[in-house]
Amino acid sequence: MAMERGPLSINSENMFPIIKKWLYSDHDIFYRELISNGCDAITKLKKLDMMGDYELPEGYKARIDIEVDPQEKTIKVTDNGLGMTADEVKEYINNIAFSGAEAFMEKYKDKASDDQIIGHFGLGFYSAFMVAELVEIDTLSYQDGAKAVHWECDGGSTYAMDEGTKKEIGTTVTLHLSEDCVEFSNYYRAQEVIEKYCSFMPVEIYLSEHETKMTETIDESERRPDDVVLEVIEPEKKPEPAKKDGEDEADKAEEDKPAEKRLKIRRRPVLCNDPHPLWAKTPKDCTDEEYKEFYRKVFHDYKEPLFWIHLNMDYPFNLKGILYFPRLNLEYESAEGVIKLYNSQVFIADNIKEVIPEFLLLLKGVIDCPDLPLNVSRSALQNDGFAQKISDYISRKVAEKLAGMCKTDKENYDKYWDDISPFIKYGCLRDDKFCEKMTDYILFKDLDGKYHTLPEALEINAKDAESDETAVDENGDRVEAEVVSGGDAEKTAGTDSAKEESADSEKEDPKDRTIYYVTDPEQQSQYVRMFRENNMQAFVLTHNIDQPFISQLEAKNEGIHFARIDADIQDALRADEEQAQDEEQAKADGEKITKIVRKALDDDKLEVKLETLKDPAVSSMLTVNEQTRRMTDMMKMYAANGMGFGPTGMEKEGRTLILNAAHPLVQYVLTHGEEEEAKNTKLICEQLYDLAVLQNEPLTGDEMAKFVSRSNEILLLLTGENK
Repeated sequence: MAMERGPLSINSENMFPIIKKWLYSDHDIFYRELISNGCDAITKLKKLDMMGDYELPEGYKARIDIEVDPQEKTIKVTDNGLGMTADEVKEYINNIAFSGAEAFMEKYKDKASDDQIIGHFGLGFYSAFMVAELVEIDTLSYQDGAKAVHWECDGGSTYAMDEGTKKEIGTTVTLHLSEDCVEFSNYYRAQEVIEKYCSFMPVEIYLSEHETKMTETIDESERRPDDVVLEVIEPEKKPEPAKKDGEDEADKAEEDKPAEKRLKIRRRPVLCNDPHPLWAKTPKDCTDEEYKEFYRKVFHDYKEPLFWIHLNMDYPFNLKGILYFPRLNLEYESAEGVIKLYNSQVFIADNIKEVIPEFLLLLKGVIDCPDLPLNVSRSALQNDGFAQKISDYISRKVAEKLAGMCKTDKENYDKYWDDISPFIKYGCLRDDKFCEKMTDYILFKDLDGKYHTLPEALEINAKDAESDETAVDENGDRVEAEVVSGGDAEKTAGTDSAKEESADSEKEDPKDRTIYYVTDPEQQSQYVRMFRENNMQAFVLTHNIDQPFISQLEAKNEGIHFARIDADIQDALRADEEQAQDEEQAKADGEKITKIVRKALDDDKLEVKLETLKDPAVSSMLTVNEQTRRMTDMMKMYAANGMGFGPTGMEKEGRTLILNAAHPLVQYVLTHGEEEEAKNTKLICEQLYDLAVLQNEPLTGDEMAKFVSRSNEILLLLTGENK
């Protein structure tokens, strides 16, 4: 048998059910498709005018009119674009999936750009059959001598076409709605859908209801040339008033002025879109108030955004948009934003993750990219690496904007930080490239409420340590060391040489740099006070995203470590060598008091450490190993999220009870704790332990009840009533 070749045939009777059920996910999308076709028809006519192939009539104003009639269950979509001849109707309408837009661009590819043509697949018109049982087209081409054409189809495999009666150039598509889709002929439902999909289409869109339904009454002076007057309402005649004594002639003339006529007119078509959206303008042409008004209008959020980023790119792809950083109260609101994706000013969808970096979905904004690789229904993206390039670009521009603000407008950057930090930290967790660009522009708020970048935060305690060696004046206040000057040039040179040697040694042996932080300044106030008294600084990290974030910073920056201020006793908090105990004696006392405390608390695994602290008022403290605490917190979080983790048994692991050897209560336990008659040892040890825990975290219900009871017992001992 010889090889046979030939075209495949498509059964149109099977095609319409596919279009109706599977091509579009939402039936209301037919409005977008028909209006888009009208926009394309107008764009083509304007391009023909620009190329000299056609001359637009004087006073031409491009527009699309939509008229709904719920009584007749019809929708009419009319454009004043280039229209179609009978041959073009056969070619573009009767041939399913033949794109008139593609044909136009191919014909004029050397003369006109295609960046404003919306349609590409030739299927948009057939979305009408999702809601209509009969569709009619009335069209008149711009071409000289063209005759009007009427076309209709009931969704079957046949159509009817004849000479039409349309007088104006353009096209009207009339939909006779099926019973289950009559809602779309309701004026307010139509307005809702048009504003959803077409709010920024490039041609003005006007919506009206059939004239028998939509009327309003205006003063005659308010009448416009295009108003259709249905009724003239004559003013009521007033009886002529008698002239009052002393009445001014001007006042009398004003009173005698005849009342104005009222006109009952067909309600004027309502403009439903803004053909010139703010994102299409260049940033320098936009005012702050315009940005804020656009934000209120699009997102219905009347809290002013913190700031915004205007994206404007022509190469290597065309992309414009505005991203707003909203003001959120994360304690009461979910951090969920809305980024609307447009294609040539046609709404596609909200929050398409292939284009918008995941962490930026917390923002609010609009992105318009005509180059998007859309599927045939224009409701989703094709699986294309191009979308990832767009996502990377958006991420990079946001990082550049934030970095630039930190460098040039630090005051406002500081002011916004608490609001925007969850966005940025989440972005660093989700996007390594974004994290790399932002690392030096992450801010940390210190205990005094001042903000520092990561490099600055790393230097703060190092500087404080150096300043500990400064002189003290006669009042006991710290003063800066004197600067060597004058004839001490040799000393200065020697100092500079020492600095150079020190710098070289640091390069060879980089320091282990630690940033201290607090998660609850109130709960950890004892540690905070000791830090501040010793001229040390810590940073406030209270958000639940901070723990994974600092873990990532540690992983990506060798030598940087974060430690909560209760993780250990820093050297600055310990007493000077001359105040501290002899090393051997201290070791012996430590072993002794550990034994006493463990017995008193009935806990032979408790870590106890005897230290001599600078502050003699502090009797006890609790330190918690940083890594153990992070692991415990993570397990608790998993358990709270229902991920199958129950009690971990790690709650008390990594804890160390620090007892201050300089405090009288600790000395009492150390001196008398082993004596049988020292009845108060157990009481004091339990109280010291609970006081240490209270500085670190809340006591449990049972622990608090025991603490209160024990405190009362101690007060009775002081009064001598407890005998």
